[in-house]
Parts: sequence; C-alpha cells; structure tokens
Amino acid sequence: MLIRNATIHTAVQREPIVGDVLMKDGKIAAVGPNLSAEGEEVLDASGLNLYPGFVEAHCHIGLHGYGIGYEGADYNEMNDTLVPQLRAIDGIEPTDPTFLQAARAGVTTVCTGPGSANVIGGTFVALKTIGNRVDDMVVRDGAAMKCAFGENPKRCYKDKGVSTRMTTAAKIREMLLRAQDYKRKKDAGKDPAFDMKLEALLPVLAGEMPLKAHAHQANDLFTAIRIAKEFGVKLTLEHCTEGHLVAEQLAGEGYPMAVGPSFGHASKFELRNKTFETPGILARAGGHVSIITDSPVIPQKYLPLCAGLAVASGMDRYDALRAITINAAEHIGIAERVGSIEVGKDADIVLCRGDVMEVSGEVTAVFINGKPVPMGE
Repeated sequence: MLIRNATIHTAVQREPIVGDVLMKDGKIAAVGPNLSAEGEEVLDASGLNLYPGFVEAHCHIGLHGYGIGYEGADYNEMNDTLVPQLRAIDGIEPTDPTFLQAARAGVTTVCTGPGSANVIGGTFVALKTIGNRVDDMVVRDGAAMKCAFGENPKRCYKDKGVSTRMTTAAKIREMLLRAQDYKRKKDAGKDPAFDMKLEALLPVLAGEMPLKAHAHQANDLFTAIRIAKEFGVKLTLEHCTEGHLVAEQLAGEGYPMAVGPSFGHASKFELRNKTFETPGILARAGGHVSIITDSPVIPQKYLPLCAGLAVASGMDRYDALRAITINAAEHIGIAERVGSIEVGKDADIVLCRGDVMEVSGEVTAVFINGKPVPMGE
C-alpha cells in the first residue's frame, strides 16, 4: 500500500514533512514526496497526521485480565520474593480485549511483564498488540529482568522476610553474587548443580538483558543505580516518580528512564510527588525519557494522551512524541525495528485526524506489520 499526502511525523526529525509512505512485505519501503504507486493500493491521507506506531516501554498488558479478578491476575508470584526464572511469555493472554483497544488507539508495540512486587520478578517480553498466539507477536523475548524497590516488596512480602528497603537491596545483591559464582563455576567447567533461578540471571551478567528497576522515590532510584554499577550490569529505571527532584543527577547517569503512570490518585506515600511535569523536566536535563501507562494502571489505549498531558505540563511536543516512539523502542532494545518512520523498519503506522496527543484527535487507521487493524466497535 502507498499512503499519499500525509503530514508525516517521523519521530527522528523535529519538523513534520508532507509526503508519502510505501509499505511492502510488512516493512516501510520508501518515504518521501511523490512516490510512484506502481500498481500498489493507494490510500489518500490528505489532511491526516501520520505517526510511527506508539511504543509502551513498561506495562502488564495481557497479564492482568480485563474485567476479571484472580483468574486473570498473572503478573506477581506471591509465594516467593525471588523468581527470575519466570517468563512473561508463558502467562500472556493475547486475546484479552485490552490488546485490540491498544492497537486501535495506535499503540502497536508493548513491553509487558511480571513483578511490580517481587524483589526479582522475571523477564519482560516486547510484542505487537495484534495476534492470537503470543509466539507470533514477539519482537524480543527476554527484553529485561524485572526487579523492584521501595514500598511494593515491603508491603507484599512483609511476612516472607522483606520488611525494609535494605532487605530488598540485599536480596538482589545476594542473587547476583550467587549468579556470578554459578557463572564462574560453569566457565571453569566445574558443572555446578543446575539452578533455574541462577540460569535466568546469566543474560543479565553477560550484558544481554538489563535489570528493569521499579523505583518511585529518589533514594530507590539511586539504590538501583548503585547495585547496577557494583555488578557492571545494564539498567533501565521504571516509574521515576521523583525523577524531577533529582533530574540533573539522573540525567548525568545516562540510564534510560520510563516515567509514569502519572495520572490518578497518589495511592501510596512514594507517589506523593507524582506529576506530569516529570518527563519534561528530565528531558530538558538531557535524560533519555519514555512515557508509560503501566497499564492496567492507566488503560493502554491512553498512552498518546499521557504524552499530551506531559506537553500540557511543559514538555516539548517533539520530546513527548519521541517518549512514546523511538525513545521507548530504544529503552527496550528494539529500535532497529520500531519507533520511527524510516525505511526498513516495521510498517507500524498510525493515521490521525487532528493531533493524536489531544483528546479531540481521531485515529482513523492503524497498520501493524503493514496490515490494517480492524477499527470497528
């Protein structure tokens, strides 16, 4: 298909361009003015804004069922504080209606996974939001290893030996030290007794997978950084609720930051300083910023609106677009495939009448891997 005469927001150029986008074999084949159709189906997008498919860097979609309770709650393992061996891909329900809701709103890729309470919760997976078999939706399995700091482990596991922030940090250190020792023995050919938890942490030690650190308060953010430096592992910072209070220090550290969910009531003490000003302040300080819904905390389909609320709170509009496209893709390690309108990337495209970050914006068409998303009710 050739999409003609759209106002194209590439997410890698500050100013939009008016032109065409050619999709072939699920990829973006060409971008520019007056492209030749050569027998392709043509969609006239005059007067419409064209965006890359939106990317959510941190959520629990597919692991927290829509409209049901315990039967669909698969995002926290409550019997153990340390479960690095768990894999999101084994729990996701791809036919949950929130996936289609997200796709129709232009959210075409999500990074979803377990454990906002577990000290170590298991691996996240990046996937497309359309499909009925999760294996066929995957962009990157093992995108990150979830760990959590702050109130959640204390509250959820106080009866299982976690009652302070110090204990949480110590448990993460202990697991990483054990994994290092396990790796040394394997590398030396000593064949230690198989340990599934330690095996799951080997990609973290090898730099193939970052720790994905749930942290709201400023002190928890710096504890996550301290541990990552001690073990020489990659790290992304998730939530960053108090990031604006220490913006210069965080930006100077250089770790990717996913900010949110910023909408709604402060339901616990560590959220008392949350504001939609945070992503803009961090971006202006030079930080690598994504905006997240943490769905189901905020419904996945409102990711573009969250970017708009950040703009209303002072964030540069281009930075806000990048925060739900290319920055989010970089945050989860899949920017070679998604996050911008560039030749060779997946043909994940959103057409909108008006500004997609405004409540009045109307998404008229969405393509995932070059195929149209059904937009009916």
